Amino acid sequence: MKIKLHWKLTAIFCSAVLLGLLIGYIYLISQLRTYLDSNLEYNLRRQLTLARDVLEQHAANEGTLTDAQELAGQFSRDLGVRATIIAHDGTVVGDSDLNREQLANVENHLKRVEVQEAIHKGIGVSRRFSHTIGKHLVYMAIPFGREKMSGVLRFAIPVAQVELWEARSQKIVLFALFLVFVLSLGFTFLISIRVSRPLREMAGIAQAMSDGDFSRKPSIISQDEVGDLARAITDMSEEIGDKIDTITQERARLDAVLSSMSEGVMAIDEKGLVILMNPSMRKLFLIEVAPEGKRAVELIRNRAVVDIVDRLLPGQQPYASAEAAFFVPDEKIFLVNGVAVLRGDRPRGAVLVFHDITELRRLEKVRQDFVANVSHELRTPVASIKGYAETLLDGALADPANRQGFVKTILENSDRLARLIDDLLDLSKIESGKMVISFTSLDVRPVVERSINILKKQIQAKRLTVSVDVPGDLPKVRADETRLSQVLLNLLDNAVKYTPEDGAVKITASTGEKAVRVEVVDTGIGIPEKDLPRVFERFYRVDKARSRELGGTGLGLSIVKHIVLAHGGDVSVHSEFGHGTTFSFTIPLA
Repeated sequence: MKIKLHWKLTAIFCSAVLLGLLIGYIYLISQLRTYLDSNLEYNLRRQLTLARDVLEQHAANEGTLTDAQELAGQFSRDLGVRATIIAHDGTVVGDSDLNREQLANVENHLKRVEVQEAIHKGIGVSRRFSHTIGKHLVYMAIPFGREKMSGVLRFAIPVAQVELWEARSQKIVLFALFLVFVLSLGFTFLISIRVSRPLREMAGIAQAMSDGDFSRKPSIISQDEVGDLARAITDMSEEIGDKIDTITQERARLDAVLSSMSEGVMAIDEKGLVILMNPSMRKLFLIEVAPEGKRAVELIRNRAVVDIVDRLLPGQQPYASAEAAFFVPDEKIFLVNGVAVLRGDRPRGAVLVFHDITELRRLEKVRQDFVANVSHELRTPVASIKGYAETLLDGALADPANRQGFVKTILENSDRLARLIDDLLDLSKIESGKMVISFTSLDVRPVVERSINILKKQIQAKRLTVSVDVPGDLPKVRADETRLSQVLLNLLDNAVKYTPEDGAVKITASTGEKAVRVEVVDTGIGIPEKDLPRVFERFYRVDKARSRELGGTGLGLSIVKHIVLAHGGDVSVHSEFGHGTTFSFTIPLA
């Protein structure tokens, strides 16, 4: 016997709702009891605290508790509790449920649990049967007395009253849950009918799939109308659906791999027409039109690529590789690897992969230039030292007229070697990120003045006029004082070296947007316009002969650039050949 789907859904949903409501009822009742107990204790504690204040105030005004029985009755009437006032020795001096004759016969309460807890812990709570009034009560007690403990004030509420509150709350919860269940039952029935109706209409989908439409496939198999349709549809579409899924997955994997590759990938058929090109390839060569169906040589115009294609497609060789230079729009160098796609012995196409090795070649050139420059820079002072040392050893030591000059020359070249090595070490630390920069808040003017004082001898020797225009209210900058001094000293040293005698050097500082701009202006020989873009490169010199004559290492401006960039600033140069040079840099404000 088949059971209709909407009745199944109704039964399942109702069972789930009923189970949830049962769990919710158990949880709510437990939480409700906990809440009522905690609320009861909170209210009793609050009432006890207020009553204790009244009791202590009364005792302070009257000086005694002779009317404790009246106070207990007043507390009981005002708060709806049983109030008991117990002296410090355990004697009951007031109880709202007893008259004065009964009060005289009450036993000592000092050993009661709540009284002992109140004396030792500040508050006491207990539940038990009261033999005095014959009821189950909830007790709470606290000590009273300002200077010292005068006694214990105790309130009590019948347990039956608490149970009555719990019973009323349970009825409210039960009624609410029952109402929820009835509403859920109605909604579940309506929803189950609505869900089953479209499933019965799936018979039309089976006919469409038998005509060749396999885009939809059911996944529910059961002993009802939906199960009948699902089995019929599954039998028709299972094999074809598996094949379509496999093809789709393989295509998705291929697309994911090609899209995630940073290298350019291009696949061509046996006629040289593009059948696939990944996004990286199109981005590298700025190909905006759809490449499929176009000849590879039309999209990638490069002789090396054409040679690779010509070798792969005729079947001359299964693999080919070459380096190719492109201008798209900047010059880039690619390593192009191509492999033929063979079917049997005949090539059916080829796949070309373009690896961008521009940065690798640039770094190789930088390394080669660096080795060549260092070797060249070291050769001159080393040769000079060696030559003069050999001259001294060959007999010049006995020549008083020349030996001092020879030794002086050896010393000067040794100093030049030391400066070169120091600059190389500084540059190495900066570029490797190992240079320690201790940022502090400092004024620019003292650093400028110290740099001028260091070069004071050279300035006076050339009779240069050095002026400083640094405002007194210039804000402080965030910089490493030692490194900032190194920057200023390098720029000022260059200005002094390349400014003729009786020239002028000016140092200015001004406040810009979130930074201080410092400029070193000279009236020296200037720098040709073609050399300006390269002045901050390592070992680059505008006038190599004069630079070596003046003792320069060719690394000063490169160090300046890296230090300024490490501070978060920028550096620039402006010059007119024969009319002076202006170097400027910025340092962020503190």
